[in-house]
Amino acid sequence: MSTAALGTAALGVAAAGFGVTAAPAWSAETAPPRPAAGGGATTFKPLKQVNAGPLNVGYAEDGPADGPPVLLLHGWPYDIHSYVEVAPILAAAGYRVIIPYLRGYGTTRFLSDDTRRNSQQAAIAADAIALMDALKIDKAVVAGYDWGARTANIMAALWPERCKAMVSVSGYLIGSQELNRMPLPPKAELQWWYQYYFATDRGRDGYAKYTRDFVRLIWELASPKWAFDDATFARSAPAFDNPDHVAISIHNYRWRLGLAEGEPQYDALEKTLATLPTIAVPTITMEGDANGAPHPDPAVYAKKFTGRYEHRLITGGIGHNLPQEAPQAFAQAVLDVAKF
Repeated sequence: MSTAALGTAALGVAAAGFGVTAAPAWSAETAPPRPAAGGGATTFKPLKQVNAGPLNVGYAEDGPADGPPVLLLHGWPYDIHSYVEVAPILAAAGYRVIIPYLRGYGTTRFLSDDTRRNSQQAAIAADAIALMDALKIDKAVVAGYDWGARTANIMAALWPERCKAMVSVSGYLIGSQELNRMPLPPKAELQWWYQYYFATDRGRDGYAKYTRDFVRLIWELASPKWAFDDATFARSAPAFDNPDHVAISIHNYRWRLGLAEGEPQYDALEKTLATLPTIAVPTITMEGDANGAPHPDPAVYAKKFTGRYEHRLITGGIGHNLPQEAPQAFAQAVLDVAKF
């Protein structure tokens, strides 16, 4: 789940001291019955590969090559299939849709065996910028949930000139190691059980041995009303066979707790992110009414968005993996924010 980890929940505590309480423009809509307007798509066109920064990135692409670009970013422990029904909706509207596997997922690989398997927040965001550079994309609408939302947040905060607009599930997910030192009430800490499990050697070994069982459990807990079938899970499961997936997953959560080091080239970026910078690009934030993962109330983060802004609650039992559970609503948010 979100790389914001404890920081996501802690933001609610910290934000009270920052006066982040204003209500955004707000709406609620019920997700349409499935299949959504994506036509019930279950597969992508053949994947592409491109060298970008330290990675050879695997990505799906849909829509006209000369269309306005949209970058869709997945979370943990999910994959690009979160957008398998979103992509054709956006493509039909004329957008060039790019959906990359993050480092440690699917067909994305490190170019060098010597590169540290680092997944601190700034590194993942830098990957996305490097991908845009490799594809000669100057500016894009960026959208995501979980790790992907946090990455989109960071891109919009640090490289606003590269972001036309943003859609972010669960709002503002930028955090810091200092913020994550703040203890939470016991019930809140309980929601991060897997993070503490990953802090141990037993947890690392357990995730390596039972990766698919673990992922399926997280899906069920994070989206308690999402009745995904075996075929849906099977389409995503190979993404977690990536040889770096376990190392990337473990490092991310250990780094969040200050139990693993990052890399010096990201120190300046992390120093800026630790200030919890505001985001000025046009933004729509979203939340599902049945999100079983920890997430802040929209009023907590509303003032972090200083440009044109709207929040949408998607009802009908929608959980953490909002784009896959409510593809029409997610795609509509992307189409709408692009016109802000």
